[in-house]
Amino acid sequence: MRCVVFGATGYLGGRLVPDLLDAGHTVRVLARDPGKLTEAAWRDRVEVVRGDVTRVEDVRAALDGQEVLYYLVHSLARADFENVDREAASLVAAEADRAGLTRLVYLGGITPTGQKLSRHLASRAEVGEILLRAPTPAVVLRAAVIIGSGSASFEMLRYLTERLPVMVTPRWVRSRIQPIAVRDVLHYLVRAADLPGQVNDAFDIGGPDVLTYEGMMRGYAVAAGLPRRVIVPVPVLTPWLSSQWVNLVTPVPRAIAVPLMESLINDVVCADHRIADYIPDPSDGLTSYSGAVKLALHRIRDLDVPTRWSDAGLPDAPSDPLPTDPDWSGGSLYSDVRERDTSADPATLWAVLEAVGGEHGWYSFPLAWALRGWIDRVLGGVGLRRGRRDPHRLHVGEALDWWRVEHLERGRLLRLRAEMRVPGRGWLELSVTPSVDGGAHYRQRALFEPHGLAGHLYWKALSPFHAAIFGGMARNITGAAE
Repeated sequence: MRCVVFGATGYLGGRLVPDLLDAGHTVRVLARDPGKLTEAAWRDRVEVVRGDVTRVEDVRAALDGQEVLYYLVHSLARADFENVDREAASLVAAEADRAGLTRLVYLGGITPTGQKLSRHLASRAEVGEILLRAPTPAVVLRAAVIIGSGSASFEMLRYLTERLPVMVTPRWVRSRIQPIAVRDVLHYLVRAADLPGQVNDAFDIGGPDVLTYEGMMRGYAVAAGLPRRVIVPVPVLTPWLSSQWVNLVTPVPRAIAVPLMESLINDVVCADHRIADYIPDPSDGLTSYSGAVKLALHRIRDLDVPTRWSDAGLPDAPSDPLPTDPDWSGGSLYSDVRERDTSADPATLWAVLEAVGGEHGWYSFPLAWALRGWIDRVLGGVGLRRGRRDPHRLHVGEALDWWRVEHLERGRLLRLRAEMRVPGRGWLELSVTPSVDGGAHYRQRALFEPHGLAGHLYWKALSPFHAAIFGGMARNITGAAE
């Protein structure tokens, strides 16, 4: 069938697309920034339409001539995510009817009856209802916690369990949860395209195990070979207060942690297994919780994590291209340029350059980087804990600590866009050129476009430290290559 995927640059969308292709479907994707898909293994097998799900002309162009729409978009990290998701879903529902689509497929969250829903679950339920009321038949799949390498829920669980052998936890760690492996979610999503046209319904999907969050942490510890975790629930920790701790201990920033934690107050257990009447379980059965954790850990160890929660980017993050002329930004564009010649050959220098960040660090003043990362986390930013997907190879669009890979010409140029909390927009550009004597020339350029007086003061306040931070970085990268 002709399938179009909204959300292909996100965690699930990036995994769904190759599965749809392998199932024999043709695929079109809508992406605000097609550059993020440049190095996706399946990029040459799909049609890419540039656009935004909130713009009617973009949605119309993406849906034209298609049959099935996979709607995997949500604005979880935005303060106004309910309004944004409601308006986008209403627009998509209307345009799907206009385009004559035969099927809508949406993944939401399990919505327990008789309980006050968190804002996150209530919004996901509302989007599902909007799509079910649309003239186009819809299938709404509802899942609880998704267990898979790179998912926000799994990363939160993983880091909490690994870093805290003793935990004082809120009482909602006793809430009941029915987690599901990401491979089983994809099983249901792919086969939803083939359901009969008269099916217009919501279905709960979950794995074979019902646990508490406490049980999930203990189960993770067993699967990861960790000593038994001591977990002490207390009644005074609210989800908001807990999310501040998650913000500091895990890579998941506060903007995402808050709605995820609020949702854990609810029991999220499948009300039934009606989905089996239409889509049989996988041939080898649904994946157990322990099996899903082991598969995720295996992928992480093998550096085989095709998508991560951070791939989708952050709301309000700068998306405009790098300014190349001061006039572009009203005449205010600060820069710090460092250049060095090295006896190392270009390939060796590039290998060091591309491995920057994550476990390798930033080659200068580690305490200053760590302090700035901690401050960013306190302010609700991403800090340095997002790390990187692969310790040696980068891809356009992926997160790298508090940066986003904006442009990559392998062997020559790496441009990173800042996503930390700053009063302006920043870039860091690293480049390699061959030297006539067989060595290489390294050039490093930091750019900052200030927003208002605070932006100017921010750059001026840090200027005295640039020699240690940026100068040290240039010296140590070339030194490591040598």
